[in-house]
Amino acid sequence: MKMRRTMLLLFATANLAALPMVARAQSLAGTVDPAGYVASTGPQASLVYTRPTQETKLRTYVFDAFGPYPLAGAAVVAGVGQLNNTPAAWQQGAAGYGRRFGSDFGIVAISTTTRYALAEALKEDTVYYRCECNGIFPRFRHAVVSTFTARHGEDGHRAFSFSAFVAPYAGTLTAVYAWYPDNYGAKSALRMGNYNLLGNLGENVLLEFLYGGPHTLLSRMHLDSPHAAPVAEPGR
Repeated sequence: MKMRRTMLLLFATANLAALPMVARAQSLAGTVDPAGYVASTGPQASLVYTRPTQETKLRTYVFDAFGPYPLAGAAVVAGVGQLNNTPAAWQQGAAGYGRRFGSDFGIVAISTTTRYALAEALKEDTVYYRCECNGIFPRFRHAVVSTFTARHGEDGHRAFSFSAFVAPYAGTLTAVYAWYPDNYGAKSALRMGNYNLLGNLGENVLLEFLYGGPHTLLSRMHLDSPHAAPVAEPGR
């Protein structure tokens, strides 16, 4: 319960920190990004869905697995583990923190690799697209829904994603049976997988609200396509 309260507090803090960035993101109305798409806070035509190229999927995989968000997330979670002395067998000090950080970063890397590999096999598009909608709550809802869904087919319709749901638990199961102390088992992996899934939700919220324009670091490291959620053409 102590770990759960700590993780929920961290997640809520990240969401609150993201809210002041909304005004900045919405101030981009009328600007054009390098791909030629127009960002606008007013009514706009729906973007026609185009499946990402292999180059785009590779770039987003590297960003999601080894970029600033997984690094920062691993550092924070390792700090929480250090405060709670979990796993206790890893003890304290710099060595203990380093082991926890490596473990948490490894879980994210394995989870992300599993998600993209399964998505490729199942023909799912798990790339995160920012919402075309306006307002904090619709955009937050879009980030939440995107955590459990992916785009399918040539029209890009959104449906439940087996890849996105399974991947967080693949990372924690690997950790528990590969490098965690022997007193950790399947129940521990399931519990940590829930936190891992919650972390994916938090990352989607940050991606939704912290994008600052086509010339920012996140733009260069993540998507160079419209940064908005494409939809199918009417009637498709």
